[in-house]
Parts: sequence; structure tokens; C-alpha cells
Amino acid sequence: MAKVAFIGLGVMGYPMAGHLKVKGGHEVAVYNRTFAKAEAWAAEFGGRACRTPAEAAADAEFVFTCVGNDDDLRSVTIAKDGVLDGLKPGAILIDNTTASAEVARELDAAAKAKGCHFIDAPVSGGQAGAENGVLTVMCGGEAEAFERARPVIDAYARMVGLMGAAGAGQLAKMVNQICVAGIVQGLAEAIHFGKQAGLDMEAVIEVISKGAAGSWQMDNRHKTMLAGKYDFGFAIDWMRKDLGIILSEARRNGAKLPATALIDQFYGDVQDMGGNRWDTSSLLARLERK
Repeated sequence: MAKVAFIGLGVMGYPMAGHLKVKGGHEVAVYNRTFAKAEAWAAEFGGRACRTPAEAAADAEFVFTCVGNDDDLRSVTIAKDGVLDGLKPGAILIDNTTASAEVARELDAAAKAKGCHFIDAPVSGGQAGAENGVLTVMCGGEAEAFERARPVIDAYARMVGLMGAAGAGQLAKMVNQICVAGIVQGLAEAIHFGKQAGLDMEAVIEVISKGAAGSWQMDNRHKTMLAGKYDFGFAIDWMRKDLGIILSEARRNGAKLPATALIDQFYGDVQDMGGNRWDTSSLLARLERK
């Protein structure tokens, strides 16, 4: 059992912190910007609700953060009363936010200056993966710190890997999101085409899902897409945030991402349709709009 803090109890963080307490058996202190959410978590799981990130981190060996973006991350880590104000030497800060590689390297340097360690550890698997404790975690940081943290991270993960130095976890998550964007757009176009051609798409997908066209998205989203329901996963607002980070990094490193840039524009079209909180499979709604 370890002393753990978890900062950020959104749709991902709330169940992830729960797995650290229940499945991991750790002593868990939590912080959330809305204190009532932290109190609710503590009442449900038996942990301790704290008023500031620094308070939550004060006695922790491992501190997890899972917030919205780079600025949110800085506000709970390096700002006044942030995690680094409370983090003790030797502790490990593990960030599950999908953020930029730049902020990961920034926090790595800040942690090292305090005699601590940092791991950027963005996750893939969505809300369902968080609730079921089966996330994929892509880590960047020092191997020794990663080996110490891995058994703790295992409480909410089914796959954990070290991708390289600080920032490499975020870069790997960018690779993941590039793949997801392309697959979802392809699936949306395939369903749209099949429907226009008069095919029974349930029957078609039952067959093709067992072949080379099969994917997680096809298995888990085709039924809801066919039903025109788009409230089952990762919201477009968050996907566009991720794609913005990716395209910015691509401009920096010279990568050519023409399809990703185009799909980002398509997601912008869905936002214009009022689909900000629809899940990423709603690319089909754009194709079907009248």
C-alpha cells in the first residue's frame, strides 16, 4: 500500500482514483476544483478530500493529475498551492492529462528542481476504460521512476509502457489520436456509403468486422452510429483540443499530416452543428446532414 494523491475528478479521474483506492488498496487523498466532488468521492470510496493540490500531495509518494489542458495542468502543479508546493523529495508526479510534450518537459524540470520525479502518462480507452480499469497508458520519464510507479498505475490499466524520456508519453498519445481520427472518419464514410447504396449495414459490418477492416471503433461504435446516437464516448471538444496539440507539434517537427488536418476541420463542422459534446463517431452526422 502506498500513499497516493489524485488531482482532478472528472469523468476519467473519478473512477481512476477509485481503482487506486479499491483495486490498488492504496491510501488516497483527492483534490477537485469543485470541492463537493472531492467530498462525494471521499464518501464513496473512503479516501480524504483536500482543499488544495498541495494539501493532497503533502504526504504522498505518488501524485496523479488528470485535468483538461496545459493551462489547467500548470494551475494544479506549479501555481501557488499546487502539487509542487506540497510534494516531498523523492515523490513521483504522474500526469494522466492529454497535454503537450512541451508542458511535460516543463513539469519534468520543475519536479527535478525539487528532488522529485515526473512521468507524463496520458491514457487511451475513454470513460468506459477508466470505469472498468482497463486503460492503455503511454509513459515518458526516467526508467527507475517508471518501474516504481508502474505497479501503482496498474490499478486502472491493462497496458502500461515506457515510450522514452519526458514528453514521449504525450507524443505517443498523439500517434494514438492520429490513428483514431483516421479510423473514425473511414468508418463514418463506409457506413454513409453503404446506407446510400441500400445495404443492410448491420449485416455488412457483421461480416467485414472479422476481416482486415475490423477495428475497436467498428466493434464498439457502429451500432450507435447506425442509430444516430453520439453520447457514448470522448467528446469532440476534447478531440479538437488533442488534434490542435498534434498539429502544433507537427508544425514543429516537420511531420506531414494532411488527413489529420482535414479531419480536424470536419470536427469543426460538427461543432458548428451543435455537436460539441457529441462523441467522436459523430463524423457520420456531418455526412448525413441535410
